[in-house]
Amino acid sequence: MLTVPPNIRSTTPGAFQPAFGASPAPGYRLRCVRGRGGFAEVWECEAPSGPPVALKFMPSSNMATTARELRSVQSFQSLEHPYIVKTYGMWSVPGYIVINMELAEATLLDLMQLYHDDLGQQIDPAVLCLYLWQVAEALDFLNARKHTRDGRRVGFQHGDVKPNNILLFGDVAKLTDHGLATPTYGPNTPCSKQGTREYAAPEVTLGSLSDWSDQYSLAVTYYALRAGKFPFPPPPKETSRSYLRPLVDLSGVTEVERPPLVRALSPIPQSRFPTCGEFMAALIKGLGLRVEPVGEEESGPVRVVKDEPPKSGLRSYPRRPQSGSSGQ
Repeated sequence: MLTVPPNIRSTTPGAFQPAFGASPAPGYRLRCVRGRGGFAEVWECEAPSGPPVALKFMPSSNMATTARELRSVQSFQSLEHPYIVKTYGMWSVPGYIVINMELAEATLLDLMQLYHDDLGQQIDPAVLCLYLWQVAEALDFLNARKHTRDGRRVGFQHGDVKPNNILLFGDVAKLTDHGLATPTYGPNTPCSKQGTREYAAPEVTLGSLSDWSDQYSLAVTYYALRAGKFPFPPPPKETSRSYLRPLVDLSGVTEVERPPLVRALSPIPQSRFPTCGEFMAALIKGLGLRVEPVGEEESGPVRVVKDEPPKSGLRSYPRRPQSGSSGQ
């Protein structure tokens, strides 16, 4: 069952109280809660100028979590990608660090609840594949070791890919919440933080990240959004080096969706797809779909359609070329 975390509040005496109408900075006025995670709460907020923004309130009483989040945000502020949420800035109020971000319309968790709870049906595969193809593009951009941190070339494993952390802007999905992102210098990186256990790869629960850990979480996300449940029981709170997660149960999706999911959910990281994009490409092909650009610009919007001979003037578009890098 996919759930929403409880209220997140600072325990610091005299801390700012996020509430309707409260002002965390001159010209900003809180409207409503838009989301919660394990360590923070996100509010829709009026801004001094321009459209409303999203303000993320992270309790600063936990100094270790705060320091990690701030360093991660600073790393990601220099990253530019069409499928990564923009961060405008940050400041502090008593008891909280406040991060100012672009405001989304909803999350993929909201979309799943609309389909399953209100419409009584699964999310349409073409809709879900479009959104997660975009997320795969963002993850491959992050995972590639072409970013600079402390003078070294690194990749980033996001570390917490899940429906709550995928925001929707019309037909565009963007990845957010980089508080658990970890720089990687090789195929395996020791990591003490685990993200959300139900979505975490087996190697993460045992204390290390691989180059394919985000792909595993993306595959769990796909299945959870399609089926409304997880492909296996959640791991126990305490795991040993000998713990083996049960075999996946993919009965909630069609036969053609299962082979790519089985590979992406392999307990052996090296047995997964080389990239997140290749995983989504295999799913899209198996479903008889394809990605194509809307219009003539390759850098413009895309859509997922039934795989028929393209109409005159349209091209098949299996992958968006990755571009950009970061410097710090």
